[in-house]
Amino acid sequence: MSENEVTQKALRAQEAAVKLATIGAAKKNEALFRMADALNQNEATILEANREDLEHGRQTGLAESLLDRLLLNKQRIAALVQGCRQVASLVDPIGEVTKGWVMPNGLRISQRRVPLGVVGMIYEARPNVTVDAASLCLKAGNAVILRGGKEAIQSNIVLGKIISDAATSVGFPAGTIQVVAGTDRNSVQQLMTANGLIDVLIPRGGAGLIQAVLEQATVPVIETGIGNCHLFIDATGDAEMAVAIALNAKTQRPGVCNAIETLLVHRGHVDRLLPRLLGKLADAGVEIRGCPEACRAFPRAIPALEADWETEFLAMILAVRVVESLEKAIVHIRRYSSRHTEAIVTNDLQNATRFVDEIDASTIVVNASTRFTDGEQFGFGAEVGISTQKLHARGPMGLEALTSTKYIVEGTGQIRP
Repeated sequence: MSENEVTQKALRAQEAAVKLATIGAAKKNEALFRMADALNQNEATILEANREDLEHGRQTGLAESLLDRLLLNKQRIAALVQGCRQVASLVDPIGEVTKGWVMPNGLRISQRRVPLGVVGMIYEARPNVTVDAASLCLKAGNAVILRGGKEAIQSNIVLGKIISDAATSVGFPAGTIQVVAGTDRNSVQQLMTANGLIDVLIPRGGAGLIQAVLEQATVPVIETGIGNCHLFIDATGDAEMAVAIALNAKTQRPGVCNAIETLLVHRGHVDRLLPRLLGKLADAGVEIRGCPEACRAFPRAIPALEADWETEFLAMILAVRVVESLEKAIVHIRRYSSRHTEAIVTNDLQNATRFVDEIDASTIVVNASTRFTDGEQFGFGAEVGISTQKLHARGPMGLEALTSTKYIVEGTGQIRP
C-alpha cells in the first residue's frame, strides 16, 4: 500500500469522524445489528478466507498459540455476532454530562463525553479484533482504521468489507470502518506517524509489536501490554478451589494474554496440594518449570531458569515457585509482573486486602480465574484491548475508554476582570 493510499484512508476517516460525532444511538444500533446479521449471513465466506490464512500459517511455521488466535470457526463467528448485538445493547456514552456546576459569577460549566475521533488499530493474528474494535469504535462515535497482521490478512479483508458494507447500507459514511490491505512494515510506519490524521493508536499483540509502536509512533498511543500473569495460592487458600482455578487459568486457552504464566504456592501446601495440583496440570499437557522446592515436590518438573519468571509463554508451559509468605509472593509479582492481571486464592480477608492494595496491575482477581479479564466477561460487549498503562484507560477497554471529554461554558455576557 502506498503512502498516498494510507493517507487517503486517514482523510476519509477524518471526514467520517465529523459525521459520526453527531449520529444518535438509535442509528448506531441499527448499524450494529446490521453488522451482526451480515456476519451471520456470510459465515461461509468468512470461514473460507480464514482457512486460507490458517493454511498459509501452517506452511510458514506459525506457532500453535498464534494459530489458535487466528482460528475462526462457527462458535467464534457466533461470538462476534453476539458481540455486535451486545455493544448495541449498551448505553451510548456520547453526550453524557459527567459533571456540572455553577460558578459564583453565574457561569455554568459542564463536562460532556465526546468521541476520540479517528482510532488506529495495529494488531497481529487476531481477526476477532477487526469486528470487536469496529463495533466499539462505531458505538463510541469514532472512525477506525484497522491494520491487522499478514497472518490474518484474508480474514481481515473479508470481515472488514462485510461490516463496513453493513454500516454504509444504513447511512454511515464510507470512512467509518477501513482495513489497511498492505502487510509490509511501511504501512505500519505510516500509521504510526500520521500526525494530525489519527487521534490515537492502539497496538494489540506481542511484546515486540507493542514496544516498536511505543518507541516509533509520533501519534498518541494507548499501550496494551503483554500478560505475564501470576496466581498465588495463599496458606489459607481452599485446595479444591485452587486446583480448579489454576487449571482453568492455564489450560482453558493458554495462548491468550490473561492465562497465567507463573504459579506461586505457599510453602504450607508443598506436601499435599502442590504434588496433586502439578500432577493434574502435567496430565493436562502442561510443562512444569519449577524452583528447587517445586522440583523436589514434583519430580516430573524441570528446573526453572531466571528467564522463565519473566516470560509470557503463550503455551502449555508454567513456571512454579514455592514462597514462604504473602510478602514473598508480593515481592516476586512486583518484580516480574507485566501489570496485566494478578490473582490470589485465599480465605483470609486481610491477606486478600493486602494483595489488592499492594499489587500494581490493571486487574486484581480474588478467588477466581484470571481468564475473566476480558471486555465481554466484564459486560462491555467486546474490547479493543487490555490497557496496562495508567493514563486515560486501564484494564479491558470498552466504550468509555474510546471517548474523551470537553467542557461547555455557558454565560450571560460575563467577562473576566
